[in-house]
Amino acid sequence: MSLAAKTVQTFPSVRIPSRSGGLPVEVVLIAQLGIGAGTQLVTRTASLQRGHAAFVDAFDEPSARIGGADFALGDPSSLYTFIVGANGHPFHRHAGHRVFTAVSGSSGARLRFSTASQAQLDADPHAFLDALRDVVIPPDCLFTVRFGGGTWHQFLPGEAGSGHPALFALSCHTNELGGELAADVREQVMANEADIPSLTELLPPAVERLLERGEGARREVPTMVLSLNEQVDSLQGRFCARARDALGRLRAWLGGLRAPVGFFADTQGARVRALPAVPAYSLLARQFENFDSSREHEDIVAIDLDPADLPERTVSGVLARVLEGFLENRPSAVGRMMQVRNVLVKPLGLRTSPLGCPVSSLLGACPQTFAGRFPVLDHQVDGDDRAEVLLGADDRHLRFRSSVGVERLSDGRLRISLATRVRTRNRFGRAYMALIERTHRHYIAPTMLRMAVLHVRVVQVADVAPAPARVTVL
Repeated sequence: MSLAAKTVQTFPSVRIPSRSGGLPVEVVLIAQLGIGAGTQLVTRTASLQRGHAAFVDAFDEPSARIGGADFALGDPSSLYTFIVGANGHPFHRHAGHRVFTAVSGSSGARLRFSTASQAQLDADPHAFLDALRDVVIPPDCLFTVRFGGGTWHQFLPGEAGSGHPALFALSCHTNELGGELAADVREQVMANEADIPSLTELLPPAVERLLERGEGARREVPTMVLSLNEQVDSLQGRFCARARDALGRLRAWLGGLRAPVGFFADTQGARVRALPAVPAYSLLARQFENFDSSREHEDIVAIDLDPADLPERTVSGVLARVLEGFLENRPSAVGRMMQVRNVLVKPLGLRTSPLGCPVSSLLGACPQTFAGRFPVLDHQVDGDDRAEVLLGADDRHLRFRSSVGVERLSDGRLRISLATRVRTRNRFGRAYMALIERTHRHYIAPTMLRMAVLHVRVVQVADVAPAPARVTVL
């Protein structure tokens, strides 16, 4: 391939006018990433996308809606991620306007567009091929694409049979109600239940038959090639393409050895605070006769939250979510501490548990259950002002009781608390508590409560649609 290339001093770009009078197709090359980074990024991001609650795999374009429209607040836009793999995906179109930012795989990407209208196709299916244009994106590149509703498009890897994915994209549907939507699709969009497959229309049969007969392959399709740093048909360009192809495979393989995980933190959220004493109305205050907090262990930590930041409004509902958080969002460091503790104390015949001791009985058998699923020693609910559960167990060296409570404060906020009392039974128990008391008070209890509450608030982000206008997470 011999190309006459023009040097530009800004982002290389192409603008394809619409044959049907609509918006043009615009492709802009932004940056070239490290050698082999594209395929690695697509491979690792695919793993995270598969774990999303809104993940769907159809039309060879696995995708997830990561941000829904909020029509009540006047926001009709939605955000999606999607991936096009090593085999590409079929030609299709959407009714609405599309804008996306993408990263190409390590063999590049071929973007194919046809702006023929439905009326033009009805009059002559060959109008699809007359309007067909290709844009070639180099390997491992960041680029943007924008086109109007009704634009037929297909994305493929830059080199057929290379084994590299074509691209990963973050797509903005600027108006989820844009274009001529079928009544059932419009209803789905209004219910915030739309996804990329439901908004997709495949080629008409007449055009599909043209492509199956190979008429598209026999035509010389006008092709525009964008590149950074070197011309694609130069000696340097060919060498770089080979290097990116090889290292892309290696980096994707190495990246697959460790599954990607995400983390979330918010330093602007509410703080965990230590309270001076367990309230007299708490279930925990009735535990252990003649308990003396000056000589025996007692601690209580709490977080005060605006109920508007929580998916549940009732104190019982919030408490159930917090208990779920202790089970589902365990601090990894506390888990490792428990592993070490279990190894050390198992020969002594003491209790072992993978869950931090304050709430370890949630994994055991107790005489009662809260919310129909959480084993507890006792619980109390005072209307919608206060809800509390009592946890705990007896061991050879000590007895412990913990309470988890949600209380509505006078200013309307909710106080979520975790409190613990320990009564030792022998010298070993006293030595054990002397060893762990500071760590329990200042790290284990605050961290477990923080992570449990974080789970409650993150569930709001992941599960509630439309997305809230303001989300704050601990």
